[in-house]
Amino acid sequence: MRPRFFLTIAVAALAGLAGFNAPVALAQKDHHDPLTEAQVDKIREAGIDPNERIKLYTEYINDHVNTVKSLTPRGKTEARAIHLNRELQDVSTLMDEAGSNLDEYSDRHADMRTALRALADQSQRWLSTLKALAGENGFDLSRKEAIEANQDLADQAQRLLREQTEYFALHKDEKGQERAEPKPDPQ
Repeated sequence: MRPRFFLTIAVAALAGLAGFNAPVALAQKDHHDPLTEAQVDKIREAGIDPNERIKLYTEYINDHVNTVKSLTPRGKTEARAIHLNRELQDVSTLMDEAGSNLDEYSDRHADMRTALRALADQSQRWLSTLKALAGENGFDLSRKEAIEANQDLADQAQRLLREQTEYFALHKDEKGQERAEPKPDPQ
């Protein structure tokens, strides 16, 4: 989990305890999911297949980063700033979700090297796009958070790729697994 997530939960919990239910209700009403229902269904269908699931997150993050890139050269308007702010928040959210999936799959010793290579490559391109976007009042904080989330995800993907390359070089019989299975005890 990322610190931004915990901060959001803490603020919502404190607001509820303090009796500020109206703002919490408004925040819930304004909740925005960065994925469409069809995308959520595809992620569910991928189930526990780590490569497919990470591939989907990579694709969906890429879509949002491409939207950010397409908005970058447009004239500076309030509508553009609002759209960029939303897209950048979506990028951060999806990167955090992808990172959580990586954590879960790495704990299982799932072989996700194929997806990690693509994610590591794409994350460098995303970082270039996000850094090329000049900060503005309407989305500067979201831009900084997206860059931070991108760097965290890129570092995690590269670290896991190195770890997995070493692990599966030693455990060739586990190549391609979705999770480590207990080995029968030789007797």
